[in-house]
Amino acid sequence: MTGDREIIVLAVASAIVTANAYYIHPIIGDVARDFAVSDGLIGIVPALNQIALALGVLLLLPLADRVNNRLLVTLCLSVQVAALVAMALTPHFALFVTASTLLGFFTVTPYLLPAYASRRIAPSRLGYATALLTTGVIAGVQVSRLAAGVIGEYADWRLVYWGAAVLMAIAAVSLPRMMVAEKPPEGAPRYVQLLISMFDLATSHPRLMVSGVIQGINLAGFIALWLGISLHLTSDTLGHGSDLVGYLTAFSAIGLLTTTRLGQWADRTGAEKARLLMATCQFGGVMLLWTAQHNWVFLLPPLAIMSIVGPIIDVTGRMTGLQELPAIRTRLMSLYVSVMFTGAGIGSWAGTMAYDHGSWRGMVLLLSSFTFLVWLLSFQQWRQRRKPIGASP
Repeated sequence: MTGDREIIVLAVASAIVTANAYYIHPIIGDVARDFAVSDGLIGIVPALNQIALALGVLLLLPLADRVNNRLLVTLCLSVQVAALVAMALTPHFALFVTASTLLGFFTVTPYLLPAYASRRIAPSRLGYATALLTTGVIAGVQVSRLAAGVIGEYADWRLVYWGAAVLMAIAAVSLPRMMVAEKPPEGAPRYVQLLISMFDLATSHPRLMVSGVIQGINLAGFIALWLGISLHLTSDTLGHGSDLVGYLTAFSAIGLLTTTRLGQWADRTGAEKARLLMATCQFGGVMLLWTAQHNWVFLLPPLAIMSIVGPIIDVTGRMTGLQELPAIRTRLMSLYVSVMFTGAGIGSWAGTMAYDHGSWRGMVLLLSSFTFLVWLLSFQQWRQRRKPIGASP
């Protein structure tokens, strides 16, 4: 069985890998100016990265049910190191986008590890372990944006990707060494059969698929928010540096202090009920963003609320898949994460386009719509789940 120390190591690895997708957030304005592209066009970088991640999870993650997880992790991390080096070196926007997209396609490690860990812990600790791994993902997001914001303000933004390449090289060497080389289960289906089985799993697990849609919309809003904050604060109108975006990220790290305990609360409360309560709180937080158009100080209350409740929407969504049979958990997480990051890709481009055409108000209006949909679907799932078996719809 995997103990707390091993789970923490997996969480740190998840943080390092997850960070790669979020370095762009505080420096997106600097990157756009360096490559001489518009605020709308620069959104293609995070958008294609997230969509490629969705495809990578869909096509690569099912391999974890058939091949050695340690070997798969080694391959993915090695390719990501090369992609980061390319992003740091290239003077061409098209090549930068290509390398970022390749980086996203092989970002499957953080989404392989929850299923890997779930096979090595007691079922009663599933919410705790999932929340701890999610905390690692959150830490990667927060630290990456803080570091990128400060480095982008006081040095060259390309230095961000050189540092990321070093961290990834360390992870590529150390993480596989501590993972257990699990043998695939006897009679494991062929890769093509695994892919075909994804369609059957999608139709036979509607609860998980709706959870993926909910988290996809939730993550779309999350990414749209931070891209909008970065473009708004570093615009000519407000004139702040990218370091302020990083400092706001550090403030939003308050979620790191609460996610694990709220994961334990979700174990007791139930996934659907906990998600509905968190979605309700999040909608209230988004409404406060309307007050922050002219002064960044008014971002603090909504960021605090959203940083605390947002991750639990993800945790509760993952719980709906990790409670299923161990043999299919990795493929169920593939479906969940693929849907989630498809939404994130849409949100990345939608967020920059909304800001490009409607400034701060356009971005907040988009985010309000996303958050309302999250609440509405969460309410529908809670209401359906609490009905007695055999009750009419």
